[in-house]
Amino acid sequence: MSVATDTGRLRERNEDCVAIDVAHGVALLADGMGGYNAGDVASSMTVQLLMQGLIERLDAPDLAQPDMETIVREEVAKANAAVYQAATSQTQYAGMGTTLVLALFHDNQLLCAHIGDSRLYRLRGEQFKQLTLDHSLLQEEIDLGVLSPYELENFQHKNLVTRALGVDPQVEPEINSYPVEVDDIYLLCSDGLTDMASADDIRDTIDLQRKHLAQAAQSLVKLANDHGGRDNISVALVKVCKLFPVRSGFLQSMSKRLFA
Repeated sequence: MSVATDTGRLRERNEDCVAIDVAHGVALLADGMGGYNAGDVASSMTVQLLMQGLIERLDAPDLAQPDMETIVREEVAKANAAVYQAATSQTQYAGMGTTLVLALFHDNQLLCAHIGDSRLYRLRGEQFKQLTLDHSLLQEEIDLGVLSPYELENFQHKNLVTRALGVDPQVEPEINSYPVEVDDIYLLCSDGLTDMASADDIRDTIDLQRKHLAQAAQSLVKLANDHGGRDNISVALVKVCKLFPVRSGFLQSMSKRLFA
């Protein structure tokens, strides 16, 4: 696993937050809402609370109950409530919110939860696939099939999200599970990367440095900055080195041999 984050070329501060925990197979990325107050507070609160909550739940002796999806939903709800409470009770945080993309690797599966337009991709062999669909006005228009290629290219509200964490009392994360394969590489990223670079360029950058994820992460940041760097840029890369079926003492014995 490897992460990289950068303010970009135009922003004054970095409102993204990204974190990984190899021992528990967790990767988190949050992008504080552009144009909102204290977006950096919302993203950092979300990542910190979620990582702490997930680790405590995964380390609990009754891990099998409830299931992983329930655990993730409950911890996302707690983080949402905390950010919303801070935003509504403290004037300096009024209106803050954040996107979220969460990857939890467990029992040969990837469980992904996302809110907003931060994304998860999978590189399997030569196939690079986007596993999340943005919660955004642009994606809604695409789904309706009403945009011409010209309108799509020049859409004025590409960064307007329709779902965010901490903005409302409740939020519904979109959750999906996928079987993993050895040598899969997963990319979590903020829109500071995907708005600046094409999917083909992102895939080629990762593919060229499959064995050096730390370098690949830095190269993705450079790629976005070389194309303008109009927003904060954050990435997390995870490579599956071996399968990880649930077994006695699984979480205690998980190590960097499983993920790179």
